[in-house]
Amino acid sequence: MKSVWILICGCVLLAACSGSNDMFRKKQSATAVLAPTKGNSVSGTVNFTQKGDVVLVEAKVNGLKPNGSNGIHIHEKGNCTAADASSAGGHFNPSSSQHGGPAGEARHGGDLGNLQADATGHAQLSIQVSGISLGTEPNSISGRAVIVHAGADDLKTQPSGNSGARVACGLISKNPDKFF
Repeated sequence: MKSVWILICGCVLLAACSGSNDMFRKKQSATAVLAPTKGNSVSGTVNFTQKGDVVLVEAKVNGLKPNGSNGIHIHEKGNCTAADASSAGGHFNPSSSQHGGPAGEARHGGDLGNLQADATGHAQLSIQVSGISLGTEPNSISGRAVIVHAGADDLKTQPSGNSGARVACGLISKNPDKFF
């Protein structure tokens, strides 16, 4: 009788910890801390969270031109060492697509659109992006760079949207897993 109760308790415990309980499931996330390129003062953070087939991108950026629009992109290399961030390479484009906006059919994986700054030069962005991941697939953005540009991305000019110089750069790094 005692072994039956142990078996039942074990089954209940396993059911409680199964895939339907998010408390113990790891969420894939990453963060990029933006640092200004030489001669600029733009800084901030960009957080990435995998949610099924999309990645939630949430950015908070400071030091932008008041009431301005600035392109923001994921670039192919996780390297911000050059003074102008040219070491980050071109836009991340795992599907070899044309440049576009974050919601368009034809777009690079790294096309995140534009940040819209308020009167004090602060901007926030929250979008869901398909075609990228935080895993180990070829479309993974982990270890790549996020770039904020000096001007608006026109969402059409090839290959980069005519958004101008790079004013901030940050490496996309996975966060340590957190239980709480």
